[in-house]
Amino acid sequence: MVKRGIKFGLIGIAVVLIAIQAIPYGRASTNPPVVAEPDWDVATTRDRAVRACFDCHSNETYWPWYSKIAPVSWWTQNHVDEGRDELNFSEWSSNYDELDEIAESVIEGEMPPLHYTLLPGSKRLSHAEREQLVRGLISTFGGSERYRSGSDGVGEDDDD
Repeated sequence: MVKRGIKFGLIGIAVVLIAIQAIPYGRASTNPPVVAEPDWDVATTRDRAVRACFDCHSNETYWPWYSKIAPVSWWTQNHVDEGRDELNFSEWSSNYDELDEIAESVIEGEMPPLHYTLLPGSKRLSHAEREQLVRGLISTFGGSERYRSGSDGVGEDDDD
């Protein structure tokens, strides 16, 4: 009796997963044209930003195969939409309110988010690359007095 219940439960889950594929949200993942990019300090800063940030914060998102399958497609599309709304390196404007927060979010380990770095094909940065990215972001976007004074916090956490 229990085996039969498990069997029907699994069949039910399979039917739901198949049925939700009919909901188109997230499967037409597109990349609008690149309008403008920041004036990067050096090419390697851009390269590291492409690797760690562009999938969610640009119009050059790489959409892996699993991002086309619901419900992952819904979550991925929403995450990219929110990332692009918050900061979009492909529609760059120096009018972003808090440019120094870009480097700060990397320093504090908020970006890239842990779930992103654990995904298959992850573009995780080494500790040294992360430090170089932070320094490049600070150089590119200026940064607050906190960063210019040398107390940028880079290298202070050894959890990587």
